[in-house]
Amino acid sequence: MGTLLESIHSPADLKLLNFAQMTELAEEIREFLIQTLSKTGGHLGPNLGVVELTLALHTVFNTPEDKLLFDVSHQAYIHKILTGRLDRFETIRQPGGLNGFMLRTESEHDCYGAGHAGTALSAALGMAVARDLSGGKEHVVAVAGDAAFTNGISFEALNNIAEQTKRLIVVLNDNEWSIDRNVGAIARYLHRIVTTEHYKTLHDSAHRIIEKLGGKTAAEVARRAEEAAKSMLWPSILFEEFGLRYFGPIDGHNLPLLVETFKFLKAENHPVLLHVLTQKGRGFQPALDKVKKFHGLGPYDPDTGKTEPAGCLTYAEVFANTLVDLAGQDERIVAITAAMPNGTGLDLFRPHFPKRYFDVGIAEEHAVVFAAGMATRGYRPVCAIYSTFLQRAFDPIVHDVCLQKLPVVFCMDRAGLSCDDGPTHHGLFDIAYLRGIPEMVLMAPKDEDELADMMKTAIQLPGPSAIRYPRGAVAGVARKAKPQAIPVGKAEVLQDGSDVAILGLGPMATLARELAGRLERDGYSAAVINPRFVKPLDREMLELYARRVTAFVTFEDHVKMGGFGSAVIEALEEMGFAEMGRAVPVVRIGWPDRFIEHGKVDGLRAKYGVTVDEAQAQVLPLLARRMRPTLVAS
Repeated sequence: MGTLLESIHSPADLKLLNFAQMTELAEEIREFLIQTLSKTGGHLGPNLGVVELTLALHTVFNTPEDKLLFDVSHQAYIHKILTGRLDRFETIRQPGGLNGFMLRTESEHDCYGAGHAGTALSAALGMAVARDLSGGKEHVVAVAGDAAFTNGISFEALNNIAEQTKRLIVVLNDNEWSIDRNVGAIARYLHRIVTTEHYKTLHDSAHRIIEKLGGKTAAEVARRAEEAAKSMLWPSILFEEFGLRYFGPIDGHNLPLLVETFKFLKAENHPVLLHVLTQKGRGFQPALDKVKKFHGLGPYDPDTGKTEPAGCLTYAEVFANTLVDLAGQDERIVAITAAMPNGTGLDLFRPHFPKRYFDVGIAEEHAVVFAAGMATRGYRPVCAIYSTFLQRAFDPIVHDVCLQKLPVVFCMDRAGLSCDDGPTHHGLFDIAYLRGIPEMVLMAPKDEDELADMMKTAIQLPGPSAIRYPRGAVAGVARKAKPQAIPVGKAEVLQDGSDVAILGLGPMATLARELAGRLERDGYSAAVINPRFVKPLDREMLELYARRVTAFVTFEDHVKMGGFGSAVIEALEEMGFAEMGRAVPVVRIGWPDRFIEHGKVDGLRAKYGVTVDEAQAQVLPLLARRMRPTLVAS
């Protein structure tokens, strides 16, 4: 580690450096990030792109008094390093270590915790208005990537900023990428700004002004930027129409220019937007060559950027390959993603059917309503959206899709624990927020072969459906040559038994089998059931075993509250098996009513009792009583 970086314990130390030293520090930070993240993994590309920008912000502003927000905040690693967390940085995304996003409980310098795009402007405006009401003097700065401006929430905030405060700084960090390359009219608009001849002239003149700063001020730089920008488009700059004074675009890697511009903007008594151009992956050639890969990744070789080959298919790949096959047989099938073609696997679908592939940007609500519109015209839209991101589109799912009983298929990758990313990305709530909606059919495959079967089933349904499946490697089972539709609401009995019925939802069927093996060694007869459907539940199966067994056990990679186990209890109660003399206890194994931190899957499961050990400990006392319910035919 370089000596300059070792000397930075807080932003106060940074403010003592001159520009030459800050430039040296920037390179030390890049090398530190490349070396450290090669061991831990993390969001390397985005952070390499904002080194100078973050240095400039902490040079001019004073956190925690001033409020600095990063949209999504996966690009806040340099912010963490500069605010006293350098000595713990090697623990980032590791169990018990630093979170990969900003976290209010982690540091007083993290004024707002976020992990989803499009929230920074609204939150910053809330802080600015609160400051105005209480008579505060602090500055509020929101750093949002250009991809965040494809999100409707950002525009809802822009619509209100000028009406509600006179002091707010928005930094538009423009690198043309979110995880994949940005799409749509906003991306084209920003590209048109930065490719105009005026920008090149401005860029050159800015360097000359900085060289001659002497008695001049950053106001000259910023005002020239403003004049040049205003002359680019007609009738006026988009952001100016929202009431923000637009400055830029400026070079996001020019430290003197950034610092002097921020000093000028501090004095503005009007909300402003500074358009900054940065290069994602700057300083590491592999990250520049493979921008998508280095957005966020696991450990890699710090010299070559090479990663260990995965060695097996992922659920996302099986989903995409199956969709390609199905789309080849059915011209009604279209695929929709909200800026996640790589993560969902749809980048594998796109080359086969480019006209039936739609990336709508970071706009999940729009994606769902867009799908509903297509469904009204006879198409079969497949929305590939992470479980945690689909939360943002709850109302359109209810109002636009399910109320109209439209055949939209929601394929939810990252359902269940998303380990290293933590609470903002765990997909632990989708059963609870979907199963209460009328018309919805909700499925969970135990393996990749069943995922293909469920996709075939979903495409044929007359109404809405959702399939939840986990992140990462598949189970490794053999797949049929062609997917086969599954009878709706029909569970699969993997193993019959008479003492206990163990239901393992989705890949948790593996835990169900393991528990059955343990109980059988103790002399108990255990049934193992793959539910397949959360909604509708297989009530015929539940009734059969409720009349036979002493207890049920349910496993799910989801919160217990409102989850699959809760659905089983509700069904048994409705069928009369909660009454005295007929009650059959249900041991529910799932996640508790709290937000789960980041960490490794096995460690978190052990900590919170989502294990075979916990299930065994809870069910054995029930079985030991050998109390068979005396049942009367209903």
